[in-house]
Amino acid sequence: MPSKPAAPITIDAVYAAPGYLFRRMQQIAVSIFMEECRAFDLTPVQYAALIAIHTHPGIDATRLSAVIAFDRSTLGSVIERLQAKEFVERKPAPEDKRIKLLYLTKAGVAILREIIPAVERAQARMLEPLKPADRKALMGLLTQLVDLNNEASRVPLRAEDALEHLGKAG
Repeated sequence: MPSKPAAPITIDAVYAAPGYLFRRMQQIAVSIFMEECRAFDLTPVQYAALIAIHTHPGIDATRLSAVIAFDRSTLGSVIERLQAKEFVERKPAPEDKRIKLLYLTKAGVAILREIIPAVERAQARMLEPLKPADRKALMGLLTQLVDLNNEASRVPLRAEDALEHLGKAG
């Protein structure tokens, strides 16, 4: 039986592919975030790390990686930059001095308080071109796709497992 002829190879096929569109939207999202938050000199990942540390003071880097679904080896440099900016401090865990627990400094708490309006503007700008009903539909579908494909990620979200281990779930 003859095989179905392959579709012609065109750049339009790339432009219409979900992976390409997700990558482009990620580029756009980061650009908008960086533009709105320029005055704060924070990346989206640094912001997520600060939020997670604020929400779970005393979290270690491994658990932080699970909570924000970010590669553990790369997260080390993110934490170092936050520490250099004096937004985060590391303290040895009482039961194992080799484990460093993360806490926000007063400057870290202050920057979070100050940046939130800019982050909210960035999030709104990302969806602004859509009608309100389409925004809601897109967010529902994206949430569903992320949840259903979590295990396919190089770094699956494991927030509940990490927080349960911390004894701070819920």
